[in-house]
Amino acid sequence: MKMASMKKVASGNKPMTKGAFAQALADACGTKRKVAAEFLQHQAEICGASLGKTGKVTIPGLCMIKTRQKAATKACVKNIFGKECRISAMKARTVVKAFPIKALKDEYK
Repeated sequence: MKMASMKKVASGNKPMTKGAFAQALADACGTKRKVAAEFLQHQAEICGASLGKTGKVTIPGLCMIKTRQKAATKACVKNIFGKECRISAMKARTVVKAFPIKALKDEYK
C-alpha cells in the first residue's frame, strides 16, 4: 500500500533556483544579478566557516543552523512488530539541522 505525501506543492509551482533567487535579490536591492550571486556564495562560505567553529549560526530573519553529534550504534537484532530485523552498525557522525525563526513559522501556520 503506497502512502500519500503529507503535503503536496501547488501544481505547476517549482522551488526557486539559485539564479532566480539571485535575480529576485538583485531586483529588490537594485544591483546586478552577478553581485547578488556573489553575495549568496559569500554568505554560504561565512556560514560554513562559523558553523565549523561554533556549531551554530543564525541567518537573521530566516533561520538558525545547528550541528548535532549523533553517537555510534552497535549492530543488533531488534524485534519490530513481531519480526526480527537486523540493524547494522553506524559510526558517529555530525548532523546539520536548520530551524526557521518564529515569525516565519507563524506566517505559514
